[in-house]
Amino acid sequence: MNGILLYCRPGYEKECAAEIQARATAMEAYGFAKVTLNSGYVVFECHSADDVDTIAKKLPLSSLIFARQMIALHARVDDMPLYDRVNPVVAACEGIEGMGELRVEMPDTNEGKELSKFCRKYTVPLRQSLRKADHLLAKENKNRPVLHVFFIDNVSVYIGYSYSFNNSPLPMGIMRLKFPSKAPSRSTLKLEEAFHTFIPADQWDRRIGGAMRAVDLGACPGGWTYQLVQRSMFVVAIDNGAMAESLMETGQVKHYEEDGFKYEPAKTTIAWTNRKLNGNKIKVPENPPVDMLVCDMIEKPERVARLMCKWLLNAWCKEAIFNLKLPLKRRYHTLEDCLEILDKQLDDRFVIQAKHLYHDRDEVTVHVAWSHFIPDDKKA
Repeated sequence: MNGILLYCRPGYEKECAAEIQARATAMEAYGFAKVTLNSGYVVFECHSADDVDTIAKKLPLSSLIFARQMIALHARVDDMPLYDRVNPVVAACEGIEGMGELRVEMPDTNEGKELSKFCRKYTVPLRQSLRKADHLLAKENKNRPVLHVFFIDNVSVYIGYSYSFNNSPLPMGIMRLKFPSKAPSRSTLKLEEAFHTFIPADQWDRRIGGAMRAVDLGACPGGWTYQLVQRSMFVVAIDNGAMAESLMETGQVKHYEEDGFKYEPAKTTIAWTNRKLNGNKIKVPENPPVDMLVCDMIEKPERVARLMCKWLLNAWCKEAIFNLKLPLKRRYHTLEDCLEILDKQLDDRFVIQAKHLYHDRDEVTVHVAWSHFIPDDKKA
């Protein structure tokens, strides 16, 4: 089967399809996307079987905005008898050997959730049968490819594999976080997931650690500020609305009732130095006054993108995490326009990443940082 399976948020199949179409074409891997609205997945049919493995290996999943997981398809099985859904899958795995792990998954839809209990029970007997047939190693090996069995419905599955160096280690590609009871709003989970997605855990102390300085534009009531405070950062919260009293009582938050688009940090002397980048000397700041800028304002996304460029180019912050609210129509093209604004205004001194996070809805989260503040081995 010549195809790539991508998981996505239900309702965002068109955006996921448009993105994989564009990225595959740029790799000269040609094909077409098959979309079923609100299904929670997209299939990209490749014209060449060789392109399937090439995409699975060489197109970084981390660079895809709308895809949660990416799988090279091997087979599809339909109309399995309800009394035996193990043997048809094992038979369809012919040609697959030595997989290091098995994942039985389903779409992130209401119908998919109804299958979750069955899939958990089904995994054990399927794993045993796959090991007997040598499709799966006797012991789990995280360095080997992962075998995926993806249930579309009760009797239909896609079977495929992903490479351990280019997949999401999370079940169904979903980061599930527990809502902290003391947080002022559920939006706090967006920023927590963004930290996990864009900043490696071994860099947290250095980049979002204690006593560092942060600014939260559009902070009210404080869902994002809560995440910064929990990491012992000092926060300037900008919003005309009220902040949660629990945050103000920490002594780590200063609240200014101002427009987030008009606020500017106190003027400080910023030291600039020359560094080499791609063989050229460039000027970079050594001491931006703000370590982390965050922004979750409900505003036109193009306007937010330009505001973030202003902060970064003026070296008011080292890095920024912000949400771009997407309109119901032209979501993909609106996002493209915003990313183009960032690409045109920001140069090679910056690292730009974007992801439609699990806790996002009609928005995409973007992370931009001055390149020299990120260790070379941590850059996407």
